[in-house]
Amino acid sequence: MSNTDEHQQKTDCSCCGWANEKVAPQIFPMTQEGRLQMYGANRRWIGLSKGWTRIGEGQSEFETRTSASSKGESTVKSPEQEALAVRALISQLCEHFFKKNWAPGTGGGVRQLCITRFSFVNCDCPAHDPCPALCTIGWYSRRRTKREQTLESLRGSIFRLHQLLYRDDVFELDMESNVVVAPKTPGLRQSACTRLWYVVFEERANATCVIHTHSMNSMLATLLDPTEESKTLKITHLEMIKGVGNHAYDDILEIPIVDNRPSEDMLEDQLREAIRAFPKCNAVLVRRHGLYVWGDSWEQAKTQCESFDYLFESAIKMKELGIDPGKIPKVGTFRVLEKEMSSPPNKKQKTGGNAAAGFNASQGIENAEDLQSNEVPIMPRDAKVLLLDIEGCTTSISFVHSVLFPYAREHLSSYLETNVNATQKEQYLKALSKEVSAISGGESVKQDIVALVQYLMDRDVKSATLKDLQGKIWKAGYTSGQLKAHVYDDFPLTLQWMKQNGVRTYIYSSGSIGAQKLLFGNTETAGNLLDHFAGHFDIPTAGPKKEAPSYTKIAKAIDVPIEEIVFVSDLKAELEAAASAGMKYTIQSIRPGNAPIGKKQFPTVHSLLQLCGK
Repeated sequence: MSNTDEHQQKTDCSCCGWANEKVAPQIFPMTQEGRLQMYGANRRWIGLSKGWTRIGEGQSEFETRTSASSKGESTVKSPEQEALAVRALISQLCEHFFKKNWAPGTGGGVRQLCITRFSFVNCDCPAHDPCPALCTIGWYSRRRTKREQTLESLRGSIFRLHQLLYRDDVFELDMESNVVVAPKTPGLRQSACTRLWYVVFEERANATCVIHTHSMNSMLATLLDPTEESKTLKITHLEMIKGVGNHAYDDILEIPIVDNRPSEDMLEDQLREAIRAFPKCNAVLVRRHGLYVWGDSWEQAKTQCESFDYLFESAIKMKELGIDPGKIPKVGTFRVLEKEMSSPPNKKQKTGGNAAAGFNASQGIENAEDLQSNEVPIMPRDAKVLLLDIEGCTTSISFVHSVLFPYAREHLSSYLETNVNATQKEQYLKALSKEVSAISGGESVKQDIVALVQYLMDRDVKSATLKDLQGKIWKAGYTSGQLKAHVYDDFPLTLQWMKQNGVRTYIYSSGSIGAQKLLFGNTETAGNLLDHFAGHFDIPTAGPKKEAPSYTKIAKAIDVPIEEIVFVSDLKAELEAAASAGMKYTIQSIRPGNAPIGKKQFPTVHSLLQLCGK
C-alpha cells in the first residue's frame, strides 16, 4: 500500500466510525477473535480527539461539581476532514438518539462546533417521506484572539426506519444563515429551530455542541406541575445530578421551563431569557415539547443529555410515589443529616406567582434571609395544646391564593346555578350586600352575588358569608376530586408526634371550619388527617385572629389555661394578639414564600418538627 493510499484510508476511517485511526473500518467476524479485535482496540464513536473526560483541567476525580471537560489531541488534520468527521458523527448520534426514542418522527437534532471551519446544517425530509429522526449541522464563527468556528448539527433525516442519516444530507450555513453547501438529496428543508442553535452559542461562550430531543421523559417532566405555571423543574439529592455539570449531588438543580409555541423559531426570545436567567444550568425544557442541552464538547453534551433524561424519568417516578423530587430529604443522606446539625438549608423553594393575597393578606414573596436563621424551640414540657395557623404554617401560601381562590372564582357562577335555590340566593345576596356596604364607603357595587363576592375577594375582606360560600364551592371541588390540598411534608409527622406525646392539636384560621376540614381531609400527599385534630376554630367561633379576646375565648372553649397553649403563626400581628392575651409560647413560622419577618420578636421555626422532642 502506498503512503497516499494509507493516508486516504486513515482519513476515511476518522469519518466513518472509528475515532482512534488505528485500523480501517471493517466488518468484524462474530467470533471470539473478531469481538476481541472490535472491542479491544477500536472506539465505536466517531471522535474528534484522541481522548475525553468530563473532568476538566485543574480538577480531580473527587470533585463534587464539574463544569469544563478536557480532551486529548485532535484526530482531524484539516478543515475538510473535520467537516466530514462531524457530518458522520452527527449521523451516528442521530441513529443513537432515534434508537433511544429521543428523536421520534421529525423531532430532535444535534449541532457541533468546529475549530477551523464554519458551517450549519439544517434539513427536514420531503413532506411525502416520513422521517423517523432528524438532524442538522452548522458552522458558527466567533471573534477571539484565534479564529474559532463551529460545525453544528440541527436536523437531517433518517429516511426510512432502518436507514441512517448520511453525512451529505445536510445544509452548511454561515452565520448569516446563507447556505454554503447544500445537501445532495433534493427536497430537504432547513429546520424551524435553526435560529435557536445560534442563540445557545451566542449566550454560552464555551458551548460547542447542542442537542435537542423530544424524549418522552423530558416532555412529561414539564407536566409534573398540573397547573403548568411553573417556571422551573427542581430536583435534588440524586447522584446523577453530578452528570449535568455545575451541580453536586446535594445541590438543588433548577431546569428552566419555557412555554411551547406553534413554531420553534418563535421560541428565540424565551430561550435566550431562560439561558440568561439560569447561568448554572446547561439545559432548557420546552413545555409539552422537549429539551435543549449543550456542552463544551459533543461528548459532554451527550453525557449531560443522558443524565438529564435519567433525572426526568426519576422525577416522574418519584412523583408517582408521592415524593417531591425538589425537596431536601429529612433522612437517608449523610449530607442532609450534617446540615440539620448545623443550619437549615438555604435554598428557597418558590411557591407561587403574583396572585391575590391569601387568607391573611400575605403573599408568596422573597424571604431568603429568614430561611437562614437557626432558632430551634422545642415543645415546652408543660404545654398541653398546640394551636396552629394554616397559611404559611401547615400549608403553602401559594396553595390558597394560586389554587383555592382562583377555583372559587372560576366555579362561583356554576355552583350558584346548580346548588343554590332561590331562597338561599336571596339570603346570600342580603348578607353579602350588608357586608359590602359596611366597607364600600358609598361606592356603587352591582347588587349581584357574583359581583359582591368578587368585590370582597379583591379586597381580601374577612367576610363570614364569603368564607361560607367559598367553603361550599371547595367542598364540591374536593368531592369531585378536582381539588387536592397541599400540606408541608413535616406536618403529618408533627401530628403523629403530638398525638403520641399527649399534646392536643387545634387549628385556628380565618377560613371556615368547613373549609379547614375539607383541606385536611383531602391532602395530596398524606390523605385524610382529620383524626389527628382535637378541634377547629374560625372567625365565627373564636373571633378575628388579630384581636386578643379571640385567644382568651379559645382557651376557655378547650378548658386549658392560656399559658399552656403553644400558638404557631406566620403573622406577627396574630402572635402579638395571642401574647397580649397571656399566651407564653408564641412561635413564628418561616416557610418559603412567607412575608419577611423583619426584626425578630418571637422564636421561629422552619419546620414544625422543630417543636418535637426526642
